[in-house]
Amino acid sequence: MKLVVVSAGLSVPSSTRLLADRLAAAVKQLAPAEVQVVEVRDLAVEIAHHLTSGFPGRALAAAQDAVAGADALIVVTPVFSASYSGLFKSFFDVLDKDALAGKPVLVAATGGSARHSLVLDHALRPLFSHLRAVVVPTGVYAASEDWGAEGLDGRIERAAGELAALLPEGRPEAEPVTSVTSAKARDPFEVVPFAEQLAALSPTGAPAV
Repeated sequence: MKLVVVSAGLSVPSSTRLLADRLAAAVKQLAPAEVQVVEVRDLAVEIAHHLTSGFPGRALAAAQDAVAGADALIVVTPVFSASYSGLFKSFFDVLDKDALAGKPVLVAATGGSARHSLVLDHALRPLFSHLRAVVVPTGVYAASEDWGAEGLDGRIERAAGELAALLPEGRPEAEPVTSVTSAKARDPFEVVPFAEQLAALSPTGAPAV
């Protein structure tokens, strides 16, 4: 399984990359994965050239192929002007329009203030829904005060679990049929009397009153 991490941090070291690495490590604990990191800052010049010429450079083309071939994505951006960074958005602007269709995506962001945490739902989630990705329910936002504080680890673990559950290696086996009457033995269009359904749920098998 291939997990691609897209990190749009600009500084070195970067809190955005740190959050991306922690999310990837949490997913790997739940599902075996080969992790590849795409540092968008290293592609800035090629992204600009692609936007004006329509042709990707070698490094950008490799990053595009990695994202298109991934089984799942973790995407992390710093917050600029209450939204994702322009460089982050530009990277996804130059992807093929079908590259993320049906692909599980975990969204995350970093910022200097907890006031910007709504960027996950107001900016990132709509963007990836538009790209037809499957966005996991829990997004992870880390403000400056969150590092080393209680709560961040729990959000990381919950989001990682939701992403892992969407991957082939992370999916639990199907629950066995526990009904008294096997699902295979039923005509799918047969109407089962309500009393019989209640009896199937009763420990004694007797109709519930």
